[in-house]
Amino acid sequence: MKQIYLIFQPFIVMSIILSSCSSNKFPEEIQLTNDLSYNHDLDNNDNFSPDDRWLVYDVRIPEAGIGACPRIEKVNVLTGEIKILYELPQNKSYGPGVGAVSYSHTENKVIFIHGLLNITEENPYQQWHRTGVIVEDANPGTPIFMDARDVIFPYTPGALRGGTHRHEWSGDGRWIGYTYNDAILKHLEDSTGVTYNLRTIGVSKSGNPVPVEMDESGENLSGEWFSALVVKVVSNPTPGSDEISHAAGDSWVGVSGYKDKNSEMQRARAFIGKVKDKDGVDLEEVFIVDIPEDITIAGPDGPLEGTKTTFPMPPKGSVQRRLTHTENAKYPGCQGIVRSSGDGSKLAYLAKDANGVTQIFTISPLGGAPQQITNHKLDVQGNHRWHPNGKMICYILDKSIYVFDLETNTSRPLTQPSEFPPGNLVWSHDGNKIAYNRIVTSEDGKFRTKQIFIINL
Repeated sequence: MKQIYLIFQPFIVMSIILSSCSSNKFPEEIQLTNDLSYNHDLDNNDNFSPDDRWLVYDVRIPEAGIGACPRIEKVNVLTGEIKILYELPQNKSYGPGVGAVSYSHTENKVIFIHGLLNITEENPYQQWHRTGVIVEDANPGTPIFMDARDVIFPYTPGALRGGTHRHEWSGDGRWIGYTYNDAILKHLEDSTGVTYNLRTIGVSKSGNPVPVEMDESGENLSGEWFSALVVKVVSNPTPGSDEISHAAGDSWVGVSGYKDKNSEMQRARAFIGKVKDKDGVDLEEVFIVDIPEDITIAGPDGPLEGTKTTFPMPPKGSVQRRLTHTENAKYPGCQGIVRSSGDGSKLAYLAKDANGVTQIFTISPLGGAPQQITNHKLDVQGNHRWHPNGKMICYILDKSIYVFDLETNTSRPLTQPSEFPPGNLVWSHDGNKIAYNRIVTSEDGKFRTKQIFIINL
């Protein structure tokens, strides 16, 4: 009965967290994975299954990257049982590779990066040479190719021409957002020496498969979801403008979007965009892009599928807005991943305060003045994540996990400082657990690998 009560009363969980930490009684750290011969990398994604019973991860070697990673696994939070969801038995150091996996919030299935199947040593895994693959728990090992790919002109609307990365399900499970690099423009950059390989942001929507004719090289793929880029980037932004040359650090706004000025729910992604200040110096700021429900109609900037010299362009109804203007601050710029509260009313990001210390700030999706949340003497080290109730944020500070209570404006450590600090924090859906990575060294010193830990609140 106690566990059920905690699930439905998140403010009770908050009280337990704060009272426990204020009395210096830290929650017990439980090590879930114990095979020190390989990594168990959460990668700062949405790793809990919808019922909070499993955590999904990849097994990459940091020095080798995703291209050398051969499989996706999941571990049972209660028993420690490990199951393989997807594996490439013949994977090489150059690929294809899999990694950066996230669970759907509504169904027992995951999405992750998958290098293209035509990868060779001469044509290895790259940012623009990968795709997104969905695997259902009930059908491990069976790939569902999410985003279609067409690199042969004329290109196909609804298909992309490059690689998707850091996939994130929307709260209703109907959309997936991601960052993107374009293969066509990478080849143009290589041939001209002009910068075209810019990172931007796209989304895919379920229910509208995109068939693509296969090519001899094996570069093309049909996809089960319709895809579009939603953020416009340019090589040389006009100084002092809101044009951007790089977009990343993105996430969905709210479980179901945010309330716009008419109090209607609007689907959107928030992100960090790189602009140039009036002196032409690069500066990173918080942006938001409103996404229309129908992404199949081309917008005014050009075709959804792009051209030989331009990106695929955002669909009709996409609206890209700048939220922060830090160019006149003592320490200008924003950083990290922009994370939204569940109701979509607040976006959290990192920036330096007037003393030059990195803190957590929030801003409304409607704009306005940012609010500084934390006030530490040491830099917040990132990994900030919202509690599902939107009243707390956890993050890394002083090699420890901290939690900040937005109602009382107080913060407390949940773990003690350690030689190997925690990372890749993720709250469970019920708010009762935080999972994270920590480096563990074997007794003989032979292995030093990332393992998964959990604290029950």
